[in-house]
Amino acid sequence: MNTLRTTLLLAALTALFMGLGFTLGGRGGAIIALGIAVAMNLFTYWNADKIVLRMHGAREVDAATAPGLFPIVRELALRARLPMPKVYLIDSPHPNAFATGRNPEHAAVAATTGLLDMLSRDEVAAVMAHELAHVKNRDTLVMTMTATIAGAISMLANFGLFFRGNDSRGNALAMILAVIVAPFAAMLVQLAISRTREYGADRGGAEIHGNPRHLATALAKLARGAAAIPNPVAARNPAAAALYIVPGLGRGDSLFSTHPATENRIAVLEAMADELGLSTPPPVHDSGRPTVIPTSGVPRTQRGSSALDPLGKAD
Repeated sequence: MNTLRTTLLLAALTALFMGLGFTLGGRGGAIIALGIAVAMNLFTYWNADKIVLRMHGAREVDAATAPGLFPIVRELALRARLPMPKVYLIDSPHPNAFATGRNPEHAAVAATTGLLDMLSRDEVAAVMAHELAHVKNRDTLVMTMTATIAGAISMLANFGLFFRGNDSRGNALAMILAVIVAPFAAMLVQLAISRTREYGADRGGAEIHGNPRHLATALAKLARGAAAIPNPVAARNPAAAALYIVPGLGRGDSLFSTHPATENRIAVLEAMADELGLSTPPPVHDSGRPTVIPTSGVPRTQRGSSALDPLGKAD
């Protein structure tokens, strides 16, 4: 259903682009605008991972430098039958995570220290499974295609504004629709596709991890934490909010939101868990050794364990 909805939304974007070109009547201008938009988005597609990781000050880690994160991603990648992505850690108290990369062979996943300190290992695994589902679903490619068409619509509207704005023979209403309404509609469709892909990654991540309820509890914690703890990167670049597992900006399930409402995502995951008859997840093993992700029934200290401090011994 998510794939069908995404396909229909992409078709709507394409139809909007074609209708805008027909309204303006300039096939040559439409081709030029599309060519520029494609070139810009191709550059972003090939370099988006480097840009995003540098923007967040992320540092690549391995099993020695991130023993609470790297083995979890490695095991989940095996479960998902994906190439091992690069793993990055971001020194920030803001709890969040994201995936980037142009395809599964060139993917990277990143998490903040705030996320690792806030969640249990079960929940960290569920979040990383969500990000790997984005990789497996090739959401980076889908969003790049969306950005290409939406960018072409905006650029074509600008061509119409500058090159036909003084044409008295032009239809004023058509020009208003072309220059103002079309880019606005493209933005709404782009946001709708983003929300759809989040639902798909939630379901795919729950399937990779084994228990949807751990992702549900992680989302609840992250939504509260992201709303309470500032994210300077998203404050400087609001478009970055679309990257994260929870946006930390605004409310979900509105026309202008990049993510569905967290409570609706949790409800879907809880329903999925009920359908599967699951209450606790199967253990995640690392190369045949004992489970690296404790079950939710393990007693915790007063402070509580986390992926950074699994024994809860930190002061």
